[in-house]
Amino acid sequence: MTHTEVAHTEVAHTEVTHTEVAHTEVAAAASENGIDALILDIDGTLWDSTGIVSVAWERAAEETGFSGMKIPPETLKGLFGKTMDDIACALVPDADPEKRKELIGRCVEYEQEALENDPCHICYPGVIDTIRELGRRMKIAIVSNCQSGYIELFMAKTGLTDMEICDKECFGDTGKGKAENIASVVARNGFSHALYVGDTEGDRIAAYEAGTGFIAADYGFGEPGASDYRIDSFDRLCDLF
Repeated sequence: MTHTEVAHTEVAHTEVTHTEVAHTEVAAAASENGIDALILDIDGTLWDSTGIVSVAWERAAEETGFSGMKIPPETLKGLFGKTMDDIACALVPDADPEKRKELIGRCVEYEQEALENDPCHICYPGVIDTIRELGRRMKIAIVSNCQSGYIELFMAKTGLTDMEICDKECFGDTGKGKAENIASVVARNGFSHALYVGDTEGDRIAAYEAGTGFIAADYGFGEPGASDYRIDSFDRLCDLF
């Protein structure tokens, strides 16, 4: 994929580490730039479900005729963030399109079932408390390339409600890519200066295509390029804002 790099002059380009940036300096920068919303990715940003999902997807592959197919967590980390259609193509590129559709449909079904039946103690440190704290200061939304019901499942497992998460959107509900879904959430909520928080290069590209800034979650699955801010743990967002 090619893209045009977008210059963001409205947001201070600030890399955050535990030793380099004082809390007051970064918070002041965010306040001065009028940031009124954070939009969050899920996988690799809020939690790591790959251990649970790996087992579910291998079961789905076995029952769909792809006997012995291995889909380890590390493979999933390289796939999560893409749309389900793109993941299906990456898993079985030479398969008949209808067979790919059957496989990914069963993967989604078994994944949902596995996550519903698991306590899902898989959030990164500080995620729930940080979202609740930041929700007192700005609007929080979620946009993911996941299937329908996944964001709702995440909220149910973490105890987060519409009081903390003001809006949500995903590929499974709209059939649209992440950039379009981010832009839709920004428009319908009237956000004037939102930042997207994600962990992959695809997240970064989508954020800039949607016209938002981007915060790179360097602890996640991918390696995003140059970003407006970088964090090495989710709770560092409280230092930013």
